[in-house]
Amino acid sequence: MNWQPYDEGKTIGQTGREGGLIILDEEYAGATRIVLEEHCLRAPYAINATVYGYLLHTRFLADDETAQYAIHDMKAALATIADLMPAENDPDEADRLDQMNTKIEAFARDFP
Repeated sequence: MNWQPYDEGKTIGQTGREGGLIILDEEYAGATRIVLEEHCLRAPYAINATVYGYLLHTRFLADDETAQYAIHDMKAALATIADLMPAENDPDEADRLDQMNTKIEAFARDFP
């Protein structure tokens, strides 16, 4: 997995979607993004996971240790989803999209 800082790390320290301070913001393969915020409006920590065009999922957590473990596990699952995204004119597009949708459903279930 080769995650990179989103927007060259310029979002770190800014206010995120959940009203917290962004402390991690990374992107994988130009297809998925994960953001960790602390001191959010609803909970101490929030993780926003995005698969561009397919998924926007927020998870709220109570402490830093749990958030760090969650980030690790969620990044692995997001990378798996991103790796299934079909390329343009992919002859296996329908099958890959079915697999991707199954993984997205599992992601939402596994990371409530």
